[in-house]
Amino acid sequence: MDARLDYAANPVEAKAAKYLVSADRAVHDSPLPAATRELVQLRASQINGCAVCVDQHTKDAAHAGETAVRLNLVAVRR
Repeated sequence: MDARLDYAANPVEAKAAKYLVSADRAVHDSPLPAATRELVQLRASQINGCAVCVDQHTKDAAHAGETAVRLNLVAVRR
């Protein structure tokens, strides 16, 4: 299986990835609780349709102490 995108090979994609990592760092360094931060990232992943990210943020939120009920309710949040 080949990767669909090679972020290192394309300078535009590499620049976009750099900004995404920078934005994530800013959110990570904010006073927002870890569980809430993961819920926000989980919802963004659902909107983006990224199954890998949804899986990752669901597990990270549970590890941060988020309840199963709140994790399940993220899917219906507007």
